[in-house]
Amino acid sequence: MKNYITTGRPLSPLNKKRMAEVPMSCDCFVSLPPGSRDDHVIFGKNADRPRDEVQEVAHYPAESHPPGSMLECTYIQIPQVEQTRAVVLSKPAWMWGAEMGANDQGVCIGNEAIWTREPVVPGEALLGMDFVRLGLERGDSAWSALTVITSLLEQHGQGGQCKEDPVPFSYHNTFLLVDRNEAWVLETAGRLWVAQKVTKGVKNISNQLTIGTEVTAEHPELRGVAQARGWWDGEGEFNFAQVFSPENPPARMELAKQRYKGGTELLQQHDGSVTAAVMMSILRDKPSGICMDSGGFCTTGSMVSVLPRDTSMPCIHFFTGTPDPSRSVFKPFIFSDFSTPVLRVVSPQFGPDDPVRKQPRFQSQVDRRHDLYKAHQVALSTMETNPDEASAVFEILRELESQCLSEISAILSGEISGEELGDLFFDSVDTEIKFYQ
Repeated sequence: MKNYITTGRPLSPLNKKRMAEVPMSCDCFVSLPPGSRDDHVIFGKNADRPRDEVQEVAHYPAESHPPGSMLECTYIQIPQVEQTRAVVLSKPAWMWGAEMGANDQGVCIGNEAIWTREPVVPGEALLGMDFVRLGLERGDSAWSALTVITSLLEQHGQGGQCKEDPVPFSYHNTFLLVDRNEAWVLETAGRLWVAQKVTKGVKNISNQLTIGTEVTAEHPELRGVAQARGWWDGEGEFNFAQVFSPENPPARMELAKQRYKGGTELLQQHDGSVTAAVMMSILRDKPSGICMDSGGFCTTGSMVSVLPRDTSMPCIHFFTGTPDPSRSVFKPFIFSDFSTPVLRVVSPQFGPDDPVRKQPRFQSQVDRRHDLYKAHQVALSTMETNPDEASAVFEILRELESQCLSEISAILSGEISGEELGDLFFDSVDTEIKFYQ
């Protein structure tokens, strides 16, 4: 895989062209019993982002904050709460927010880009990725995380540049919020929102509105706004997707329909037998486009979580931390008070000199690659020049992933002890880098 990142220099014309291309889609999935084989809720997401964007995996412990303190999000400051939960995030390294992640209460959230009849307002506000992190830091269930997001959405709005590039690109968001018991789909249009509760079976979201008439909760002014703007006559059933979908949707939304359909079909094929391994196979599926590699964009990070209904069992969160799940390894993270920090999947920090902090923003790029990303790039490069050697390495790593899944399955079924699980992620990352060297 070629790398076009420069350090502290203006963007090259080639990189400008590639970064200006529009991402097609991300995909988010959930399986709840009886869709899952075991009594587990399974969450999965691919983050499809600009090809050269580095996704880091960062763990932030629970923290207390002084009353009245402020929180610096990607672009704006908002009031901080007195207590935030421990979170693990798969996030574009340049932003404060995250594409996907989990907290120590067994809540997982992922977001998708969406365009609706409600215009995207220019100016900087909270990014959809900021909402993901805020929901995880402040919510102890999927529903409470949803109320955190909708409250902040109504107060601060959503908007701002969504990629590390000066060419304007912004969107609204949909979210999949999951805990050990249920899932919620949250779809937004400006400061308006609608939500649907999912308590069983399988569900996926992509870059389109999916909530029709089965509305569980909504913004109090949602229907009034739709009527005032002539989008709904106020008679008959209110169908959110029909009322708020754009009349002339952008090409990216039309393309996303194929991916959404493909994701739905893959979930339905495995309905009743979904496991972490099945979810990983769905995220690695290239024919459907879910594992994306198209032009200037690709799947830059992937996540799968296992949330046992039995609260005495730990939740397990798998992250790749590298692009293309079909050529990456899922590594397990478990919240623990004694886990070793995994700095080799965390990107370098640039402080006030970061191009995202300087005005005007994004006039240059810096090298955000972490150790695992660099080692993985070398392995992918070897695959092109010496495919046999690289394939052997990836085969061994995939076998280790399979063994890890078997051990975790045994832990969750009570067959073996789950002691000293806190360093699983550290050990897995360390092992993967050694294999690449």
